[in-house]
Amino acid sequence: MNFVKKILDNGLTLITVPLKDTTSVTVLIMVKAGSKYETKKINGLSHFLEHMCFKGTEKRPKTSMISTELDSIGSQSNAFTAQEFTGYYAKAHPAHIDRLLDIVSDLYLNPIFDPKEIEKEKGVIIEEINMYEDMPNRHVQDVFISALYGDQPAGWNVAGTKENVLAMTREDFLDYRAKNYVASATTVVISGNFDEKSIQLKVEKLFAGISKNAKAEKLKIVENQTKPVIQIEPKQTDQTHIVLGLRAYKARDKRKNTLKVLNAVLGGGMSSRLFQKLREEMGVGYYVHSGIDSYTDHGYLAVSTGVDTNRVSEVVSAVLGELKKMADERVPKEELKKAKDYLVGNMYLSLESSDSLAEYYAMQDVLNDEILTPKELASKIEKVTAEEIQSVTKEIVKDKGLNMAIVGNIKDRKTIENIFHF
Repeated sequence: MNFVKKILDNGLTLITVPLKDTTSVTVLIMVKAGSKYETKKINGLSHFLEHMCFKGTEKRPKTSMISTELDSIGSQSNAFTAQEFTGYYAKAHPAHIDRLLDIVSDLYLNPIFDPKEIEKEKGVIIEEINMYEDMPNRHVQDVFISALYGDQPAGWNVAGTKENVLAMTREDFLDYRAKNYVASATTVVISGNFDEKSIQLKVEKLFAGISKNAKAEKLKIVENQTKPVIQIEPKQTDQTHIVLGLRAYKARDKRKNTLKVLNAVLGGGMSSRLFQKLREEMGVGYYVHSGIDSYTDHGYLAVSTGVDTNRVSEVVSAVLGELKKMADERVPKEELKKAKDYLVGNMYLSLESSDSLAEYYAMQDVLNDEILTPKELASKIEKVTAEEIQSVTKEIVKDKGLNMAIVGNIKDRKTIENIFHF
């Protein structure tokens, strides 16, 4: 799984990940543009723009032309938007690499933003927002981000608000795209089975006209929390959904790999401490897991679960207790090895396809100082010690970094507030 990274003459980044023994090839274009590059007035535009790139280009002016051409080569395609990046990709048999490159680059470089299509797509975006709001286990994640970062870009919903979506115009798309969709902020990843000798020339030709303007900067995040924060959104549900988390490290922090192992001990898999405690011992919920999210200037560790409303306080106390235990006691040798094996094994399993490999390398290029091969990353994980895990846990397990979001039919907030501290 070796790779080659090159900065082309126009400033665009090209990463190639050759895999000769696979029957697919993926073209992924990632741009450093997401909700953290928005103002409050246009919050949601990055995500809306992603949708509009599939609604017609100069070469393929109708949506049906794009979808028909992709379907005709048996392609799998999609796009995604996050706080700091937006990605567009398509995957197909290696015989179709030239068509893939042409289609995906066209979507990225030449959207026409037809005003009629914009108006139609507003309804689609609003229904997407409604869908996630109707999924409490998903919506609680947005509430948590709001609790953690408040009224600044990092705390806003990536999809924006319905009011913003309805107010967006073609000029908004053109202005935002001109400021952000530039060569220096764009990474093209080709992974899978392809001709390495010719691919660079093809990319250079297709992206010859990309803007070389300077990239717009995002606002610096503000983190000034001094005490625990709880944000509750009342909702008539059969169970209460909780996200309990701690401020942690940005993607470029040297402690991030220690945090990954810590997270695996805490909530990675069915043998993890939280799964065993909440599901097997207490029998309080069906799903429970923990995860870390890291960006260029902030990060957090969060525990998610859905439980009986009458047992929320009990569950919160149990999660806090497990976190405190990791700060007070070093992880035993056997458990540490299991967590590392879990991390490394799952990483390799998740990278078996050309599209997952493309995303793996693109994410690192956008967020990190360096790009590591899976083997190099596995080596760093193996070197994490129990002492380092305990040290990192002590650093983040503090009341001033403690946050919780709850979506459900909660009537007794005071009891929860009284126990929500270390």
